[in-house]
Amino acid sequence: MGDTLEFNDIYQEFKGSWNDGRLRFGKQNVVYKSSKTGKVDSIPAGELNLAQWRRVCLGHGIKLATNSGHVHKYDGFRDTDFEKISEFFKANYKVELTEKDMCVKGWNWGTAKFSGPLLSFEVNDSTAFEVPLSNVSQCATGKNEVTLEFHQNDDTDVSLMEVRFYVPPAQADERQDPVEAFADNVLSKADVIQATGDAVCIFKELQCLTPRGRYDIRIYPTFLHLHGKTFDYKIPYTTVLRLFLLPHKDQRQMFFVISLDPPIKQGQTRYHFLILLFSKEEDLSLTLNMSEEDVERRFEGKLSKNMSGSLYEMVSRVMKALVNRKITVPGNFQGHSGVQCITCSYKASSGLLYPLERGFIYVHKPPVHLRFEEISSVNFARGTTTTRSFDFEIETKQGNQFTFSSIEREEYGKLFDFVNAKKLNIKNRGFKEGMKGKIDEYSDSDEDQHDAYLERMKAEGKIREEGNESEESDGESDESFNPGEEDDDIAEEYDSNASASDSSEDGDDSDNDGSKKKVKKPKVVKEKKERKPRKEKKPREGPKRPMSAYMLWLNASRERIKSENPGISITEISKKAGEMWRQLGKDDKEEWDTKAAEAKRQYDKAKKEYKDSVASGVGGASSGGGGATSSSKKESKKSGGKKDEKKRKSAGGDKEKERGGGNDSFKSREFIETSEDSSSDTDRKSKSKKKKKKKESDEEKEEAVSTPASSEADSD
Repeated sequence: MGDTLEFNDIYQEFKGSWNDGRLRFGKQNVVYKSSKTGKVDSIPAGELNLAQWRRVCLGHGIKLATNSGHVHKYDGFRDTDFEKISEFFKANYKVELTEKDMCVKGWNWGTAKFSGPLLSFEVNDSTAFEVPLSNVSQCATGKNEVTLEFHQNDDTDVSLMEVRFYVPPAQADERQDPVEAFADNVLSKADVIQATGDAVCIFKELQCLTPRGRYDIRIYPTFLHLHGKTFDYKIPYTTVLRLFLLPHKDQRQMFFVISLDPPIKQGQTRYHFLILLFSKEEDLSLTLNMSEEDVERRFEGKLSKNMSGSLYEMVSRVMKALVNRKITVPGNFQGHSGVQCITCSYKASSGLLYPLERGFIYVHKPPVHLRFEEISSVNFARGTTTTRSFDFEIETKQGNQFTFSSIEREEYGKLFDFVNAKKLNIKNRGFKEGMKGKIDEYSDSDEDQHDAYLERMKAEGKIREEGNESEESDGESDESFNPGEEDDDIAEEYDSNASASDSSEDGDDSDNDGSKKKVKKPKVVKEKKERKPRKEKKPREGPKRPMSAYMLWLNASRERIKSENPGISITEISKKAGEMWRQLGKDDKEEWDTKAAEAKRQYDKAKKEYKDSVASGVGGASSGGGGATSSSKKESKKSGGKKDEKKRKSAGGDKEKERGGGNDSFKSREFIETSEDSSSDTDRKSKSKKKKKKKESDEEKEEAVSTPASSEADSD
């Protein structure tokens, strides 16, 4: 049995919804971390007094009760987990994990029992259902019934609104009305905020950015009361997740951010963050509405009855003591201008992005907090409107994407180094090299990294090239770019060397208007030229190089690796083989080293024989043949050059005829189409003739190459 037991995909019920997370049983405590909020709940092992194993909707669940009366329920275990969890509890917690059956009869008549923060409805001493009283928002009584209303959770599609309990009338000997007794038990544990008693302290007219306005903040022992001109908000301290104290970019103001779950509501609007803005120059003297003994006993030196200092320090200090959570401040990051934040835009609103030690937070509209553990990858993208800025994109593991745009490019190096140091997955590492020519500070962070973007572009270009080759397999190809022939082409519409037909057709208008008009010309079908055949690779000369000891072992072991790992890919085979080769002993490798040495000796012997054969008379014959081929190549080049000149002259003559024809008469559209068809027919005929000539010339080349070598052989 190990020191800990860990379980993934364990669910915890929260206001009618199941939130997944991770549960760990340790010797000292039980820790549960929510995947959604990142909140960590810890239960000391010494406080556990009850552990029950129950069959629930998501498999099997565990119910834990503590000495302080708190109840924790976790679902999502398997049936086979019972034995090892039971043994772990006996060995480390001295608590027995008992099995508890639930009532599934469906009866609605039973006994209501209050046990700590739970209302349990039992039928024949078996629990039918349980109601966490902390989820109750209101309790109303009638003549013989009690109505419970519940807090609503925005994350659930269906929510339980209310439950009504019928309470039988009291017997004659009972002193208290059973309906009132039932309601009192509910209200004693329900999450019904009532502003009873005096506030610990009051902060007047604080500027609040979210929700917007100026509010009086009244600090009570269990909740925070925001009192404004229009709205009031009561925030229990149990809903506070995190506290942030962030310096403004101007170094004269401070943000105090309170993260809430569940959020405060106003109509259909949800506020997950409470953001206060303070001036550093504003001071305050504060006196708590408690005696010094109560302050010392309650806050254990964290607060004193009389305090003075900056306003933001007073508010943050009081909130830290009451909520009992740490205040998060920016870490070691410093931007280009020396501040700890980056100016950017999110959803068309300008704000500030703060890189923290364990996440990012953006203020203020809308506020966004992203933890590193929920980030899948980040991406640096070029700005859409200008090259003086870039975008920073964050993608979460849930598939959500957050884009922070209009970040000054001077911030790129600092932000990239920060993300790299935090070991976050960066999608396009090649971007930094692309910016190297503009700013020097971009060039020293990540030059040796793999450029994924460049590799993707190369792959796409290779696919396009293969597609073009398949289309050209029928013998035709696109026209190649020849700078020398560009002058012979027809002048473009806006070219300064306009043709004579343009000037002649528009001659009358140019005399009257003093300017030339542009007239579109019919398209001329250009003759497609055949692409030159690719050079064939030279065959390998001489003996093949010998294999290394590792390659000999790999060829012999490949089938065995495949059989031991069915379905393994080719790349995985190489990785697996490399690991197995490193683990082989010296004696095992000696066999393959011997085989490799023998193969090397045979290679050296074969290579020596090959060199000797080349140095003999075979080399002379090959050199004579090479001279014949070179001379034939020169002749073919000369003939080819003459043919090209004839082509250019004939093409130039045809174009002059077309230009001259524009002066005689106007050519209709039908005439142009028929002439194009006839020209295409003549093109096809000329192509077939060229192919025949080319074939004959190739045969002549082959004869020229073979004849000298054979004659020399006869003479020998």
